[in-house]
Amino acid sequence: MTTSAVVIGASGGIGRALVDALVARGAHGTVFALSRSGVPAPAPACAGIIDVTDEASVAAAAEDVARDGPVGLVIVASGLLHGDGVAPEKAIRSLDPVAMATVFAVNTIGPALVAKHFLPLMPRAERCCFAALSARVGSIEDNRLGGWYAYRASKAALNQILRTLAVEARRTHPGAIVVGLHPGTVTTALSRPFRPDTDAPGLFSPAVSAAHLLKVLDGLGPEDTGHVFAWDGARIPA
Repeated sequence: MTTSAVVIGASGGIGRALVDALVARGAHGTVFALSRSGVPAPAPACAGIIDVTDEASVAAAAEDVARDGPVGLVIVASGLLHGDGVAPEKAIRSLDPVAMATVFAVNTIGPALVAKHFLPLMPRAERCCFAALSARVGSIEDNRLGGWYAYRASKAALNQILRTLAVEARRTHPGAIVVGLHPGTVTTALSRPFRPDTDAPGLFSPAVSAAHLLKVLDGLGPEDTGHVFAWDGARIPA
């Protein structure tokens, strides 16, 4: 069966790189590059608009994609760490409930809405993948430094949503693999204020990170659904 691939957050560094890599692979009939701004996509990918904080927008995007047939791969590459009125907290006294709600809207509720509207487009029996970019700092067990309350909590909550979706998908879409992906530290606008020097080990360009992530997805099986994996294929503790 020929299926399409969907990248949500295609205007970001990793999202653009994922679209480029999927187009180059040619394994999917159509590659949909969806973003809030609807930026042009490299031919023959199809650009489209989606706002993961607006369910009507998510539903409309899913309706457009559905016209092309079944979807074999969905990657949610959107995310928010800092921006207007949003910054990682160094201490609890810096917590801003409005900023925290904004972070959750993008990082947690957004991917859940994407799952709600795009999982029904995926084949029920054949292998397919639903993935969302998570982060190692979302691991509760691995939290040794503290800080970053909203971002950490939003990614931990995302991981729980993916785990819960994986349980449900086993019943409705037994061929589906649902995972979170930690892309490493990537030279994008999201990481710019916080990343190490450009020659530090473990710092990737978007293209290299995208290649790692697709390789991880290629190697996953049914036993891996519901978990979070780093760019090198290592499983990250919950």
